[in-house]
Amino acid sequence: MLLILRAIFVIIYSILVSVFGCIYCLFTPRNPRHVATFAHLFGRLSSVFGVKVEMRKPAGIEHIERAIYIANHQNNYDMITAANIVQPTTVTVGKKSLLWIPFFGQLYWLTGNLLIDRENRTKAHGTISELITQFKQRNISFWMFPEGTRSRGRGLLPFKTGAFHAAIAAGVPIIPVVVSNTHDKINLNRLKNGLVIIEMLPPVEVKEFEGLSVRKLATHCRELMADKFDKLNAEVAEREASGKI
Repeated sequence: MLLILRAIFVIIYSILVSVFGCIYCLFTPRNPRHVATFAHLFGRLSSVFGVKVEMRKPAGIEHIERAIYIANHQNNYDMITAANIVQPTTVTVGKKSLLWIPFFGQLYWLTGNLLIDRENRTKAHGTISELITQFKQRNISFWMFPEGTRSRGRGLLPFKTGAFHAAIAAGVPIIPVVVSNTHDKINLNRLKNGLVIIEMLPPVEVKEFEGLSVRKLATHCRELMADKFDKLNAEVAEREASGKI
């Protein structure tokens, strides 16, 4: 019964946010500030799913005007967890097929997010060039999932290098974002589904990797995130076991 009630509420809420969001964005279409606004609105659904979301950010992060945020991509619940920590003027890079999702797809594009054709390597490289161009022209940041797909409980998957090529070419820092495990954590028929911690790590300055391969930068960031992922999962398990959430 709880599953049905949650499903009905989420569907109605998502349609309303998407429809009214599209109308709102038509007045200033593709303004990057819209992304954080609507990401946080979807993030509020975490309480509907019985998930307590705890966010941690390094001091001064709000003063960084241009960066590439990289986050682990676990499943569709990223929409109610990671979405909460998206920073203003940050847009995401998603696959082109998102555009065809009724209501949400149109909102996704109107808010200013960038769509990429992952099946076409030439167009994908063109998207990286577009990222670099936008970095040079605007105070804007990008949110990317370097794994390229949902991990679905397989841990942190190998990273693709597109985000790191863009960061080096544009000369902007990389800010890793780690979300504790959500795989098999949320039971829609259970009232409370525990704690999820989202931690934004200190910026990684790409200048320190000048002269080195892009793969070394990607490996370094992945090691930082994998270590933090394990620590966050251990902390969540300990706090849930002790009831300190």
